[in-house]
Amino acid sequence: MAPNNILELFGYSTKSDENRNWNDIISAQTCIFTHTRCFKVRKSQPEISIGTCAVKYGRDKKNIIICPNRMLERKQVFTDCLQLLSLHEPGNELHVVSEVSVPGGSVDYFLVSARDRKVKDFAAIEFQTLDTTGTVWPDRQRLLSNFGITPDDSQIQSSKTFGMNWKMTAKTTLVQLHHKIETFENVNKHLVLIVQDYLLEYMSREFNFDHLHYPARIGDSMHIHSYSLRNDKGFFRLDLNSRSSTDANGISVCLGLQTEAKVELDHIIEELEKKLSEKTLLTIG
Repeated sequence: MAPNNILELFGYSTKSDENRNWNDIISAQTCIFTHTRCFKVRKSQPEISIGTCAVKYGRDKKNIIICPNRMLERKQVFTDCLQLLSLHEPGNELHVVSEVSVPGGSVDYFLVSARDRKVKDFAAIEFQTLDTTGTVWPDRQRLLSNFGITPDDSQIQSSKTFGMNWKMTAKTTLVQLHHKIETFENVNKHLVLIVQDYLLEYMSREFNFDHLHYPARIGDSMHIHSYSLRNDKGFFRLDLNSRSSTDANGISVCLGLQTEAKVELDHIIEELEKKLSEKTLLTIG
């Protein structure tokens, strides 16, 4: 069996010893995380779902998630946001609502605390995984061949490969957060970015992340939850890796932008600190 870079197909591990009927899995085209048809389709054949969730990539063979729906495993990413619902109370119901339009764009998910179907609190949650360059299709087809399926596809012999669009993914993510975070900061709510550890490491190197708070501060409006994809005896599992936080001005700093609000705040703080003395202390009596 030739080595292959596809780690998961339609949510099923390709590296486990568990016997699977891959013919049925490929025919069904169903994602096990959403229980719907995989949305990643071939441009030339939209009736065919590609089904690739995660791949092994690079000289150091990183386990890279390339599908945002892969982050839905066990719904862990939502339970990891529960502490941000400060107004949630026992007896309230928890809801996960997808694809909600807000000023600045659309948000992937909202974690909502509700009572009698009335919203009591919420946190907005965005997923971001790496985009690939090139095509994973030849690797996918060779994988099926390894499993005894003979694909009717000339690309099985193709030398085409895929890469990771690190720079564009990172920059696009920060720009989108910059557009949205002020909306949530203005209403005193949280926006959470769910991202893989390797992508966050890249973003931290290429942009200014020195001012982020580790661990996260509950009072910050912008939170970043980083996850690793761990191989556990051939099965893959999401693990929370780190939590950090900042605010709207902090996202501007990440992008190298200077907002007027940040300048004005620094000026006010500087002027106040000049005047602080024993005489300005508030005393009672």
